[in-house]
Amino acid sequence: MSKKDVTVGPTEDDRWSVKRRGNDRASSIHGTQSEAIKVGKRFAEEERSDLIIKGKDGRVRSKDSYGNDPNPPKDREH
Repeated sequence: MSKKDVTVGPTEDDRWSVKRRGNDRASSIHGTQSEAIKVGKRFAEEERSDLIIKGKDGRVRSKDSYGNDPNPPKDREH
C-alpha cells in the first residue's frame, strides 16, 4: 500500500479540511482547526503516514510523521 500523507488546511468558507494525498475531495470538513487536527492525526496514525498542518494563509505550519521513520525527530509536537 502506498503512503498517503494527510493534510489539514483551510477551506474557502473559513472551515478546515482533512485531505489525503491523491484525493480530489476532502475526507472531512470541520469548524475548527483543532477538530480537523484530531481527525487528521487519527488518519495519519492508521495509515502510518505524515500529518501536514497548514495555517490560515495556506503555508505549512507543522509536520509530523507517524510512519516507520528511521530517523525520528526528537520533539513530539502532536
